[in-house]
Amino acid sequence: MHIYSKNLMKTLSLLSLSLLLAAPLLAGKVILQKEEGRQAALLVDGQPFEIHGVGGSGSLDKLKTSGGNAIRTWAIDENTGALLDEAQAKGIKVALGFWLGHERHGFSYTDWDSNIDQAERLFAAVRKHKDHPAVLLWALGNEMEGFKETSNPAIYTQIEYLAREVKKIDPDHPIMTITAEIGKKQIQGLNRFCPSVDIHGINSYGGGPSIPERYKAGGGVKPYVITEFGPAGTWERPKNKWGMPNEATSTEKAADYRKSYEAFAADPLCLGSFAFMWGTKQEASATWFGMLLSTGEKVAAVDELTQLWTGKLSENLCPVIESLAMVQPNEELDPGATITVNLKISDPEDDPLEVQWILTEDWKEVAEGGDHRASPPQYPEAILPNSTNRTANIKLPNGGGTYRIYAFIRDGKGSAATGNISIKIKGERKPILAEALATPVEITGAAENGPWAPSGWMGNTEKLTMDEAWTENTKVGKECTKVSFQSDSGWAGVVWQHPSGDWGDAPGGFDLTGATKLSFWARGSDGGERVTIGIGNIGNDKVYHDTFTDKKELTLGTEWQQFEIDLTGKNLTRIKSALYFTTSSTGQPQTFFLDGVTIK
Repeated sequence: MHIYSKNLMKTLSLLSLSLLLAAPLLAGKVILQKEEGRQAALLVDGQPFEIHGVGGSGSLDKLKTSGGNAIRTWAIDENTGALLDEAQAKGIKVALGFWLGHERHGFSYTDWDSNIDQAERLFAAVRKHKDHPAVLLWALGNEMEGFKETSNPAIYTQIEYLAREVKKIDPDHPIMTITAEIGKKQIQGLNRFCPSVDIHGINSYGGGPSIPERYKAGGGVKPYVITEFGPAGTWERPKNKWGMPNEATSTEKAADYRKSYEAFAADPLCLGSFAFMWGTKQEASATWFGMLLSTGEKVAAVDELTQLWTGKLSENLCPVIESLAMVQPNEELDPGATITVNLKISDPEDDPLEVQWILTEDWKEVAEGGDHRASPPQYPEAILPNSTNRTANIKLPNGGGTYRIYAFIRDGKGSAATGNISIKIKGERKPILAEALATPVEITGAAENGPWAPSGWMGNTEKLTMDEAWTENTKVGKECTKVSFQSDSGWAGVVWQHPSGDWGDAPGGFDLTGATKLSFWARGSDGGERVTIGIGNIGNDKVYHDTFTDKKELTLGTEWQQFEIDLTGKNLTRIKSALYFTTSSTGQPQTFFLDGVTIK
């Protein structure tokens, strides 16, 4: 519980009568009470509201049972209305996030049209949802300042414009913007440039317990919310001898959630927190941040939060991992060897436990922030039949490289525990076959694009901007992709990759055997724009290369034209880069549009 000062508590007490009398007028309103730099509180329908929240798409019923009262989203889409309705029915508030473009994804905070389009989409979303009783606050953006040493001041001035205009549309809900930690002038940026932003949202993992102290030392005066917290991130953990991060067990990570939460809750300037993540996600491993398994069971972090939120223990506590270790030394292992892993576990209620052993490949991260990661392949045949709930006997694959051995422990009553061991097999990894993908699949030009990410930026990228959600003069559906190259010399381009950020060093891509064409629409802004559009950008000097490559060199007109690249009978067994473009300067800015880019 927050430690409020006597002055603030007195203020809230004096307000209580007037708020009660004004209750009909306050219905649906969220009020931020604050004393700058000292303390703050949210009032929902006239009552103090401390955020006991999560981020993710897991069960709201399970969240309510655990004592949670809020969720946050990262974007507003066609499913937002249904989410708000469900949350309202369950008595849960929603910090409604609107995704602001990232410069590392090609968005430019100095491009007029891109910023106007983004602003209008935000304002339309606010008008649509502002009167829903489940809305707690507006969260503008998530880590849009990026991960470089410095960030663009234009980002903060644009956030201020957006916040100021949202207040005109909806004066009844506070406005928050969310940064990745606070170590590179994010506090100064919001203090100096964003007076209309009410709340600083902060994503912090290993540094969570020190946020209150560091926030004040950095000049923080706005009320803040911890918008993501949990165990130390993959970037914060030491690497082992083969360069992979070692992951703590779910039992160990639960203590990290508690330590961070207690630090936040003791700070009168903190309005509450959202634990990450309410669900499961592939990021460095299959279990690093997940508080729920893909099969729905909770892990110990949920037990910790339940006690912190409610003051009571969960009805059924999670199994405890006491140790997980290899019998032999964890050095580089011989291909095809058989190894043994021992597991020591217990259950608080003495429930019988079932252990699932899984061996997967383990890849070095190639994506940043919350970017999509592909899930590595599993080797079910490696787990030998004589394995038990306490011992795994594993016959290693013949291919070299890094792998993880997972133990998933379940009590059969909705509670679980997870742990894993990183191992290295001698030699190079043998290429694995790409997963088959059904066609047609749209690569870009739709609200929900395909699995390839536009992560491979090339050439003079400082002068290149791209917006995949452009809504003016589209050809197919409501959105298209706008590309601008603002340079009088040089060239630039983007590759759509799978997995994100990979240039052929990691498994991935898809087997598109049977596809007949890559089809797309394109137009120029002024006419005469020269663009190369292609498929297959990764050469066979890489282990995981594209098995087919082709391109078209185009001169665009101002009207939409349809183009095709023939795929009939081609070797499509691994398409890692399903689309790329390059454009060269003609002495003036080049702007062109793509829509309906589809493999059929």
